[in-house]
Amino acid sequence: MTTTAAAETGERAVRKISPGAARGPRRTGRIRRIGLPYLLLLPALVLELLVHLVPMVIGIVMSFKELTQFYIRDWGAAPWSGLDNYSLSVDFDAPVGEALLHSFYVTCGFTLLSVCLCWLLGTAAAIFMQDVFRGRGLLRAVFLVPYALPVYAAVITWAFMFQHDNGLVNHVLHDQLGLSDKATFWLIGDNSFIALLTVSVWKGWPFAFLIVMAGLQNIPKELYEAAALDGAGVWQQIRRITLPSLRPVNQVLVLVLFLWTFNDFNTPYVLFGKSAPEAADLISIHIYQSSFVTWNFGAGSAMSVLLLLFLLVVTGVYLLLTSRGRKTADV
Repeated sequence: MTTTAAAETGERAVRKISPGAARGPRRTGRIRRIGLPYLLLLPALVLELLVHLVPMVIGIVMSFKELTQFYIRDWGAAPWSGLDNYSLSVDFDAPVGEALLHSFYVTCGFTLLSVCLCWLLGTAAAIFMQDVFRGRGLLRAVFLVPYALPVYAAVITWAFMFQHDNGLVNHVLHDQLGLSDKATFWLIGDNSFIALLTVSVWKGWPFAFLIVMAGLQNIPKELYEAAALDGAGVWQQIRRITLPSLRPVNQVLVLVLFLWTFNDFNTPYVLFGKSAPEAADLISIHIYQSSFVTWNFGAGSAMSVLLLLFLLVVTGVYLLLTSRGRKTADV
């Protein structure tokens, strides 16, 4: 009996100790599981800090200094100018402010047209590609070629095609089709806006096509079958089923296209060089000219900060409106 009592006592002691002993490894495993994601994100956070946040802070500091070509060798010796660079940029009666306002208007018009055309072409192509037919996979791959090509290679190719004397565009429009009396200057003058818009839409609409095509995969086919049984045509199905179902996808897509297009620097720079024509003077090129051509880094930094504030306000308002619209639709 003594042996039995001792065994029971030992078993109870083990039971009392076991939960506490098990909690230790559980807590350690839980801490490891929680800390592992942050550890994996650490390289990305460090790169984000070095590539984006630190230069952003330096640019904001530069915007408050009179940093011109006279202080390139010693930036620290540049005098503090306060809000003078901002006042110069927003003084629309002065040449600097007037030029910046013109560039802002051009960028807004360019962005609006480019985003609308990219979304329209991408959505139409994605809806067309939903039907099964021979060669659909090959055609999808062909549609994605402009998006897969490097930006510089694609834009340089378009720059050669837009040449006045030996460009393919003038050869087709003027020599082959006879749509114009004489060859058109596409890279200078007012037609430069059309050339820039063409290149932007050509390389941007496949992204919209890819995103919309992915969104269409989540729409049940039963909805289209039921609509067809009710007598709904193709356009009614697109209007009543496809577009409402794609609303969350389109909200993100339009925002991304807007930010990419409004900040686009590579396309106008490769297409026109350091000085873009007045009709295609996007704000990204304008800030580059103010900073690296006239060597007024203080004014250029102030313009960049103003652009950042504008984009933050527009993005915040857009997200607020779309979130309210989503809540209203859910109700």
